[in-house]
Amino acid sequence: MNNNLREGLRWLDQAEADLKTAKDCKDARNYYASAFFAPQAAEKALKGFLYSKGFRAIVTHSVTELIEASKEYIKDFQKLLEHGKELDMHYIGSRYPNFYPSGAPYKYYTEEMAIKCLNYAESILREVRKCLRG
Repeated sequence: MNNNLREGLRWLDQAEADLKTAKDCKDARNYYASAFFAPQAAEKALKGFLYSKGFRAIVTHSVTELIEASKEYIKDFQKLLEHGKELDMHYIGSRYPNFYPSGAPYKYYTEEMAIKCLNYAESILREVRKCLRG
C-alpha cells in the first residue's frame, strides 16, 4: 500500500469514528452534537480521499470546498454538493450561542435535523469508501 493511500485510510478511519459518535449523540437526543459530528465525519472522509490523491496541506473545514476538489478526480462527487452545503451550515451553528439571536444552539436542533445531517454524511462516507477501499 502506498503512503498516500495509507494516509487517506487513516483519515477515513477517524471519519468512521466521528460518524459513530454522531449516531450515538442522535440516539442520546443530543441533536446539536450529532449535527456537529456528522459534518466532521464528512470533512475527514473527504480529506482522506484528497490525501490519497497526494494532497499534503488541506486548510479548509468546508465540506463543500472539499467536494469541489474531490470532483476533479471523481465526477460522482458532484452529486454530493448540496449535502456539503447543508453540512457546512452546522459547523458553527451547532456549537456557538452567538450564531442565533437568543438561546443556546442545542435548543435549536431537532431529531429531524440530526437525521438529515447523518444521512448526508453517510452518503459522503459511502462514496469515499468506494474510492479508497474498492
